[in-house]
Amino acid sequence: MLKRRNKVSPQFSMSSMTDIIFLLLIFFMITSTMVSPNAIKVLLPQSSQQTSAKPLTRVIIDRDLNYYTAFGNDDEMPIVFEELTDFLIDCSQKEPEMYVALYADESVPYKEIVKVLNIANENQFKVVLATRRPDRK
Repeated sequence: MLKRRNKVSPQFSMSSMTDIIFLLLIFFMITSTMVSPNAIKVLLPQSSQQTSAKPLTRVIIDRDLNYYTAFGNDDEMPIVFEELTDFLIDCSQKEPEMYVALYADESVPYKEIVKVLNIANENQFKVVLATRRPDRK
């Protein structure tokens, strides 16, 4: 009868498996940052009360779909939607680094908000969607 000289150990090392997992993790982290979805780029506001250092142009849409605009510290003035593009272009010529703050009533249809976002996207304006602070109980 022949005896085996080497015994086979029932254990195996997990170190090679963890190396593979870390390599996969790094690969997926790098590739996920390279993928950018085709969406409208919007700067979302923070819920804390902060003021923007950049000049602000305000576009307000009320529940009756009336549009109002204001530049800087000026008062809001009514405007028809067809004149909104010209107004925003005039404001951007006065201040090239401006942000457009969009205030829309929560009952405004999404379609109306997207129309304003399309104007901003076509003219490369930076847009901030204004929100209210959540009610604390």
